[in-house]
Amino acid sequence: QVQLVESGGGLVQAGGSLRLSCAASRSIFSINTMGWYRQAPGKQRELVAFITSSGSTVYAASVKGRSTISRDNAKNTVYLQMNGLKPEDTAVYYCNGRGPNNYWGQGTQVTVSN
Repeated sequence: QVQLVESGGGLVQAGGSLRLSCAASRSIFSINTMGWYRQAPGKQRELVAFITSSGSTVYAASVKGRSTISRDNAKNTVYLQMNGLKPEDTAVYYCNGRGPNNYWGQGTQVTVSN
């Protein structure tokens, strides 16, 4: 069993930056893939980025080039650095751990305004 707790969300102006953090209750070495998803009002939850245990990363086209997912295994923490934020980035962001079970955090709100 793994618990995930997100932090770092908030209100930011367009063009600004945020770093989201996801702290796991135990080592993330045993989790195959750690990722960030987001869900805007009235829309499906969508993948933002993920990172595998080997360090491979995948980004959604909408955030590619301005976001970076990383992990600090010693701290059992995964990060999502988001730069050049846009109003369409507004959503609840969820941390996810996959393999063999699926774990979700409680979500953290990101609101981007003009």
